Amino acid sequence: MRAVTTNGSGGPEVLGWDEVPDPVAGPGEVVVDVAATAVNRADLLQRAGNYPPPRGASEILGLECSGIVSEVGEGVTGWSVGDEVCALLAGGGYAERVAVPAIQLLPRPAGVELATAAALPEVTCTVWSNVFQLAGLRRGDSFLVHGGSSGIGTMAIQLAVRAGARVLTTAGTAAKLEFCRELGAEVTINYRDEDFVERVREETDGAGVDVVLDNMGAKYLARNVDALAVGGRLVVIGMQGGTRAELDLGKLLAKRASVAATALRSRPATGPGGKAEIVAAVRAEVWPDVERGVVRPIVDRRLPMSRAAEAHRVVEASEHVGKVLLLPDA
Repeated sequence: MRAVTTNGSGGPEVLGWDEVPDPVAGPGEVVVDVAATAVNRADLLQRAGNYPPPRGASEILGLECSGIVSEVGEGVTGWSVGDEVCALLAGGGYAERVAVPAIQLLPRPAGVELATAAALPEVTCTVWSNVFQLAGLRRGDSFLVHGGSSGIGTMAIQLAVRAGARVLTTAGTAAKLEFCRELGAEVTINYRDEDFVERVREETDGAGVDVVLDNMGAKYLARNVDALAVGGRLVVIGMQGGTRAELDLGKLLAKRASVAATALRSRPATGPGGKAEIVAAVRAEVWPDVERGVVRPIVDRRLPMSRAAEAHRVVEASEHVGKVLLLPDA
């Protein structure tokens, strides 16, 4: 088969499109013939040499995919050759085929075209596990998500609105902010020329927000704490703004607030908080509304895998809204 390969670590130019060995379904696994994969920020970090795959995972980039089951390994039940699926991966999605634990499969949602379904696994699992399972967002809460026009952001807005929360979001252009409003965000903040902490205070009569989902890390840590309400929950899922910052514990104590940082890729496949548990919850809690069209995948563009370098440049420059998909070359 062919796959996107890396010639060392570096910029998008290190990505190639070459022949590699076919995957084989081990016990508990299936092989999926890939219809599409999606570009995630973690892929960019891995390409640059800053985010190695977990032990035992494929060295090939790609944390999610959609496609058709072509091989079923020993011990797998509930899935058959020919099933149309999408999957949460620890790696390997930028290829014509990928082996994946069957417990990380989701059926293609009715009404969603197969390739488009590749835009769903990573964002739904990330948002559900962090915003709802960990931070406990509920009806009536106020919710701030940074990068509202990203893949994670567009899904977080939709799921929070569906849950009855009031959504505030940041983005960098007027067009992106308008798209966030179309998805249901009530308050949109241009981070380039507005102080999001001041806007949060204005929009909440000084109370702050109940939940913050943050992709920036160190750069926003102190300001995110400032934006929290009493009893607020900050969840950090990205490090685009660095990894080290000071935290004022006095402010955190005074607000009886909490800060959590999580990563989905490194979670175990099974056990409490594992990928299987998250995937099952997403299938039960999110998939019905995807099939009804209440929640939808947002796709910015589709490119052939041989142009993965171009896709990485688009994502690095934040020129997209939603997800950038990669499809195997014809």
